[in-house]
Amino acid sequence: MSVTGRIHSFETCGTVDGPGIRFIVFMQGCLMRCQYCHNRDTWDLHDGKEITVDELMKEATSYRHFMNASGGGVTASGGEAMMQPEFVRDFFRAAQAQGIHTCLDTNGYIRKHTEVVDEVLDAADLVMLDLKQLDDSIHQNLVGVPNKRVLDFARYLHQRGQKTWIRYVVVPGFTDDERSAHLLGEFIKDMDNIEKVELLPYHQLGEHKWEAMGFDYPLTGVSPPSKETMEKVKEIISSYTNAKVMF
Repeated sequence: MSVTGRIHSFETCGTVDGPGIRFIVFMQGCLMRCQYCHNRDTWDLHDGKEITVDELMKEATSYRHFMNASGGGVTASGGEAMMQPEFVRDFFRAAQAQGIHTCLDTNGYIRKHTEVVDEVLDAADLVMLDLKQLDDSIHQNLVGVPNKRVLDFARYLHQRGQKTWIRYVVVPGFTDDERSAHLLGEFIKDMDNIEKVELLPYHQLGEHKWEAMGFDYPLTGVSPPSKETMEKVKEIISSYTNAKVMF
């Protein structure tokens, strides 16, 4: 029997959520409340569309030629993919059975470490982990929850030797300062499972979704970080790690 999940949508030829051309599934539901979230409409787990793994694979495999030719594959994103781990596990297993690369894009906020978490990771060729902020007080202000579970998950990925890319959103006033960059660098410096650190400049593209849903956008008036700021953050983090740091 094919497992059913709830998704917000999927993107057929994505190029920014993992290597190569990717089929990206945006899962429904998230426990974080990021002030800069550009997928505000994915928070509610009860919204979205029900779909089976078989139905999703039928869509994904129609793009197999483009994925394979580019070194791409499928990515489970969100929302938060690990809100529905059984579905992601079966989706990844089905993809791998057809020789398709799998990537988990997660915020790492794992409420309970169960067997299915390991099963997802076993079926993930790559994990992209969002580290929002290493200072817990700022983290709670920025995304609404403590960072302990996220950092524990990052340590666990290192323990497993799981191939990982770190994503760090540079948000003016929250994560763009030198101290925050040093904290991140210090945290990952011994994690030899990390291949890349992607610095993502904050943008305002999600503001219209908040407004369309009747919510005030928390970061109205906040501009994207300058190139100089991005370069400084890159320089600091690069001084701690052999992983490729880029934006």
